[in-house]
Amino acid sequence: MTVVLEADYLVVGAGGMGMAFADEILSHSEASIIIIDKNFSPGGHWNYAYPFVRLHQTSTCYGVNSTELGGDQRDEFGLNKGCYELASGREVVAYFDNVMRRRFLPSGRVQYIPMCEYDKESGTAKNLVSGEIYEFRAKKIVDSTYLNVTVPSQRAPTFDLSADAKAVAVNELPRVAPYYDNFVIVGSGKTGMDAVLFLLSNGIDPDRITWIMPADAWMFDRFTVDPGRKFSDPVTQYAIGILQCALEAENYRDFYDRLAGRELIVQLDSAIKPTRWRCATFTPLELEQLRRVKNIVRMGYLEAVTNTEMKLSKGGHPVPSNAIFIDCAADGLPKVPEVKVFDGNRITLQTVRMCQQVYSAGFIGNVECNVDADEDRKNELCRAVPLPYLEIDYLRCALKNTINMSVWLTEPAVVKWINESRTDLFSPLLDFDDPEIAANIQAMGELIQQAIPKMESLLSEGMQTA
Repeated sequence: MTVVLEADYLVVGAGGMGMAFADEILSHSEASIIIIDKNFSPGGHWNYAYPFVRLHQTSTCYGVNSTELGGDQRDEFGLNKGCYELASGREVVAYFDNVMRRRFLPSGRVQYIPMCEYDKESGTAKNLVSGEIYEFRAKKIVDSTYLNVTVPSQRAPTFDLSADAKAVAVNELPRVAPYYDNFVIVGSGKTGMDAVLFLLSNGIDPDRITWIMPADAWMFDRFTVDPGRKFSDPVTQYAIGILQCALEAENYRDFYDRLAGRELIVQLDSAIKPTRWRCATFTPLELEQLRRVKNIVRMGYLEAVTNTEMKLSKGGHPVPSNAIFIDCAADGLPKVPEVKVFDGNRITLQTVRMCQQVYSAGFIGNVECNVDADEDRKNELCRAVPLPYLEIDYLRCALKNTINMSVWLTEPAVVKWINESRTDLFSPLLDFDDPEIAANIQAMGELIQQAIPKMESLLSEGMQTA
């Protein structure tokens, strides 16, 4: 049986990005929305995340604009002490469910259909439980699944495993931890770091941990990106620091050395230059804990495991006795080609501010509703910032971030939204009537214009030497 549904917008995906976009449509228009999702509950990949996961950015700036997440409080104890609180995975899932049940559905303008697989070719969806087919008549189709976030529990390990070797997704770590003497963490990204911290915080001796690290990555000190609404706040000074480092840098390598010298980026081991960057944030206390692990295997990617040996792309390494391999290596932010955000009746949600996917979706929703302009202008305001992977991507993202900000300041509807947005991390309150703030804004604008050509030059140099 085929059911025909009509609405102004068809939003494919009820993850954070789809929800943030839909929230802006509800807030700034009278439009109707159909949200379809392959999952059983709103929240996207959060439904499958490991049980000890937490946000790597503050709760105060995550989620949809209309609904607060957390209590806008700083942690008073633990490894995040002094920073704004970080919601747990369970809190995030409950939050998106709450937004759906208490805001979206009661509006009378949202239809939510979970457990549906969308076919982009036919434009129809099939209910994975009942088999019912849905046909849609929508003015615009919004793809919130383009970035396709994946977590380890959603796919099999990428390395071969002999019958006598043991491996589990990171989700299983709390369950299996009591039964093994040693732990091999596979993956050097945020998930791998979280797994190491989980073991250490539960009293596991660091000598019992072996960490497979294909490549070191640059990280943020979470205190430097703590949210604030004044030019004197750390996060604004962080943004200014990037521009100043670019202007002062003698060459590409010197740019990163200056960032590290100001502790705007940090590294796990000062003796090893990172070659990656994945937006991970850590406090000094967390970094201190991670550095307790000395059994770090930097021999490339893990390819195969037996009970006694692990084969890596750059050689072999013995397996500790009674060890369990913890798979943390899913590519949570896979690289995808940049496409136009606005393209006829299709809107493809992408990151328009560095490392802030959900914020970006809300930003795009505001442009859709409140910017009275043609498609070219909307795309100028919504230039995609690439997802980070290699070290050079930090500069590439910072450059595009800076270009975007210079354009945003020319659009009143965007400035107003940034000024009022709960989820905005960086931007100060733009009260142009305050002489001091106006002067700071003008100085920031001038710094941006000076830094852009220098950053372009540094990026060109880095691409030639990479």
